[in-house]
Amino acid sequence: MKKSEFNDYQNKSSKEKYDLKSLSVKEIYSFFENLGLPSFRSKQLIHWIYERMVLSVNDITEFPKDLRTKINDMAYISNIKMIKKLVSTDGTTKFLFELEDGLSIESVLIPDDDRLTLCVSSQVGCAVGCKFCLTGKGGFKRNLGAHEIVDQVIAVNRYLKDKKITNIVFMGMGEPLLNLDNVVEALWRITELIGISKRKITVSTSGIVPNILLFQKKAPEVNLAISLNASSDEIRNKIMPINKKYPLETLINTCRKYPLNPGRKLTFEYVMIEGINDSLKDAKELVRILKGIRCNLNLIPYNPFSENTFKRPSDEKILAFQKMLFHKNRRAIIRESRGQDILAACGQLRASN
Repeated sequence: MKKSEFNDYQNKSSKEKYDLKSLSVKEIYSFFENLGLPSFRSKQLIHWIYERMVLSVNDITEFPKDLRTKINDMAYISNIKMIKKLVSTDGTTKFLFELEDGLSIESVLIPDDDRLTLCVSSQVGCAVGCKFCLTGKGGFKRNLGAHEIVDQVIAVNRYLKDKKITNIVFMGMGEPLLNLDNVVEALWRITELIGISKRKITVSTSGIVPNILLFQKKAPEVNLAISLNASSDEIRNKIMPINKKYPLETLINTCRKYPLNPGRKLTFEYVMIEGINDSLKDAKELVRILKGIRCNLNLIPYNPFSENTFKRPSDEKILAFQKMLFHKNRRAIIRESRGQDILAACGQLRASN
């Protein structure tokens, strides 16, 4: 933050106060330096925002009262607002959050033994328009800022009180790699400031080819999942319009170039839709195109919603598909989605009030 920018902040009206949560670590240090304060005050602010999860500057009791007053005159700490919470019969909880501009997003908390996984959104709506996903039906509104992504984690941790989120998946509303810079910044804050392990974070993409390798260069070494869902351009074009821009061969070739350290793998997600991509021929072709790629394969039975005519394949067909993959030496796990009764499962988020 340059001195000239800092002076502009000092001249802002009360309605234009600067949001401290939107600042990067470097910007926080510059902010306090421009106030003529020692660097330990920056460390304190970071601690109180990301670990103590305070709602306002007034809650930072390590700051003297006069310092709190001084900061309050020019800045504040934003907080997304939890406006609705739905709990599924399987324990999954869906949160509806309102942003400062009145738009809303959804996040989903999935409990599983000793894990608490939070599915976060990266955009308000989605422009990719996958035919099996409810989110895209509402169109695209805007990207989320890094602080709005991270604030989903902070808000749910605050709600949990004595427990903490252990795993993060970027599989909520939006396409993360179309909001690359904010997602990357959010990942650094989640890993370095909140302290969630990189190995316990997965970012899912529909296949934004130019940004896949950029993501690997910029982001912490988290897990990357590719939403594949078809083994041919013909089928993928029908259910994922993004394939017309980034065809399957281009996507798979990019995945082959993705650097993987020892012990790390890509994940390919395959939403199974009755009569569309669930045949044994599809399974054999899937094995062929993934040959030589170190990866996990997740089969996700389609989750229906009222605005779509797609159907979930029968259990017999899903198991036959998996068996064919096993027969071809390709291990695949069937991932049953959680929270279907509250529209919290994969592809069902929309953020309706």
